[in-house]
Amino acid sequence: MLRALVFACLLTLPVVARSETVEVDLELVLLADASGSIDDVEIALQRQGYADAMVHPDVLDAVARGGALGRIAVTYVEWAGASSQEVVVEWMVVEDEASARDFGARLMAPPRTAFGSNAIGSALLKGLDLIETNGFEGWRKVIDLSADSSWNPQGPPIDVARDIVVAAGVVINGLAISCRNCSGRPRAGDLEAEFRENMIGGPGAFVVTASDADASFEHAVRRKLILEIAALAD
Repeated sequence: MLRALVFACLLTLPVVARSETVEVDLELVLLADASGSIDDVEIALQRQGYADAMVHPDVLDAVARGGALGRIAVTYVEWAGASSQEVVVEWMVVEDEASARDFGARLMAPPRTAFGSNAIGSALLKGLDLIETNGFEGWRKVIDLSADSSWNPQGPPIDVARDIVVAAGVVINGLAISCRNCSGRPRAGDLEAEFRENMIGGPGAFVVTASDADASFEHAVRRKLILEIAALAD
């Protein structure tokens, strides 16, 4: 009897609505390589490259002009083994210089926590989960994965993970790291071509390469962010 009374009372309580999602022009997951070929110095170099790029005037201009709202949601994840995809910067809005600098400060502060061999397929699925469970709703949804190799000895195959992500309406872009000063052991061969053939997908998907010919790692990251945020074709 008491149980029935409690149940009846519960039915009369108002339903509390879930918090409304925040609309943004773009939901962007930055998946940065932290596998065994990347040492701590290179982890810091990659983080600094993203921190510097995010506050560059051209990137901020892309944020302001890249959509109707003038703001994006971004998270930064370092990936390695199949069970080691670690969120370094939780989802946050970047809409001006102050918020871009806040992103950089959050990115540079934590210690490295991702270790292990390559699991690119697992990293892509982690990115999809982060998009599907966040509190934002973007007109566009993008996963950007950086790597110095397309080797994938752990987790699901890259093409299987790619197809799942793209079927969910998410674009996958790539940053192929082939410069010696931003990756300990860049793999021989045409890494950009491997990315194009096996990893990226979705409308307008592209690959940017950080190579010895580029001015710097930050330059490659900046170019990539502008293309993504402003929805430009490479």
